[in-house]
Amino acid sequence: MTPVIDLNADLGEDESPEGIARDIEIMEIVSSCNIACGGHAGSPETMRTMLMAAKSKGVAAGAHPSYPDRAGFGRKSMDIPLTELESSLTEQLRRIVAIAADVGTMLTHIKPHGALYNDAQDNSMLSNLLVDMADRSGLALIGMAGMQIQKTATAKSIAFIGEAFVDRQYTSTGRLVSRSEVGAVISQEKERLRQGLSLAQGLPFPARDGVHLTVEAQTLCLHSDSDGALETAKQMRRALEKAGITIGNVR
Repeated sequence: MTPVIDLNADLGEDESPEGIARDIEIMEIVSSCNIACGGHAGSPETMRTMLMAAKSKGVAAGAHPSYPDRAGFGRKSMDIPLTELESSLTEQLRRIVAIAADVGTMLTHIKPHGALYNDAQDNSMLSNLLVDMADRSGLALIGMAGMQIQKTATAKSIAFIGEAFVDRQYTSTGRLVSRSEVGAVISQEKERLRQGLSLAQGLPFPARDGVHLTVEAQTLCLHSDSDGALETAKQMRRALEKAGITIGNVR
């Protein structure tokens, strides 16, 4: 049986004409996308544009909600009441679901963004909140493979898609190296491709401290805002297909 891996990208975060054009071009390569829905970035206009492009290209579209932190691009943890966070996330999801319905398409998943994504790996309250949101909306949940959020989803019988990253360095514990540290984002394309191939094939790859990790992931993330993201996406798909791996939706 031919192995299958999903390629996803976080899109709709750069509202400039160049950013929108790049994101639409990336949709020619990936099999799913996560669309910013107002918490850290995104507007009704960018959501509509991204959803229409995803529909026309056959790309599975998902919501990409975050802490309500546009100033910090959702990359800082926020100490806010859980009820307030739930209200914000619910509104973000409601907004993009409504736009999706208006353009005649449906969402397939939720993938939290930035600090919320990282915090939910270990925080039971956050992981329960996100899993319950996915349950209520009937959507799959994307999160870091092997962490608390996956265990919570499994315990509640919620569809979970384990994710790994082509362009981010890992710690020996399987977490992502903080973006505040130099080299957290892998800059060399050949290193991105090497890590992506290892992840897709379930092979060990080196963490930052030299320890080799194995991550069982069903989807690989390509950040659209990393330098050279479009070219990496093209080369990554080519390398995967050359290795006999099919790019496809796993939902």
